[in-house]
Amino acid sequence: MFEINLSGARISIGLVVVDMQNGFVAKEGSYSKLGMNTPLYREIIPKVKDLIALCKSLDIPVFYTESVREASGVDLLTKVHTILPKSREERLKIPICVRGTWDAQTIDELKPKEDDFIVIKRRDGAFQDTELRVWLQSFGINVLVFCGVDTSICVETSIREAFNIGYDIILISDATASGIKSHYETTLARVKDYYGLQMSFDRFTKMINNLNLLRTQRFDMKDYALRIEEFINEFDLLDFRTFREAPVQTA
Repeated sequence: MFEINLSGARISIGLVVVDMQNGFVAKEGSYSKLGMNTPLYREIIPKVKDLIALCKSLDIPVFYTESVREASGVDLLTKVHTILPKSREERLKIPICVRGTWDAQTIDELKPKEDDFIVIKRRDGAFQDTELRVWLQSFGINVLVFCGVDTSICVETSIREAFNIGYDIILISDATASGIKSHYETTLARVKDYYGLQMSFDRFTKMINNLNLLRTQRFDMKDYALRIEEFINEFDLLDFRTFREAPVQTA
């Protein structure tokens, strides 16, 4: 497990790979057949692959979400909703990511290994009615790194869920994609402003390697404090060394 204590603040990291499934990403998948903008999804495959490899090299657990539907259609949105945007109509045309089919599986380039975790979900968010929170608690994970598709739908919904139940957030900007560029850009801005960190894979690599140095090497107290100060300033963070002790403001 990748875990570090920074001046009393514990950081334990997990990676969540969101919906990199054949139905959404592959050329022969359901979304491609529907004419959706899947080339943007495929562009991120190399970065997602590199991110997974980096995390595994540092003993960071990897959790894959797979969004599935039943062949019977019992869990379709139209079974429970009356007011639905037309953009959701694609799911009425052909079955998408039906449970147990090739369409629903994670793409071969990123295929989960035996020691990975597959989170089966039936709605946009990774936490609703899934095992994910229980698994994260078992590991003691409190910081989640997100990648995958679609940035503004399933990824953002999962990020909001995670933040609101107490997880810290990192979104890897070049390992996530949306079919609509403006939606992608809005999510990146929203994450940075309200939910946590968003950064490129290269910047994340630098950050995690620096954290790993703090975790595995001995520094004198002055150098250690300086490195933490640099980390806080680089990412424009509230100072976790002090804000928990700040007095509560009352009206």
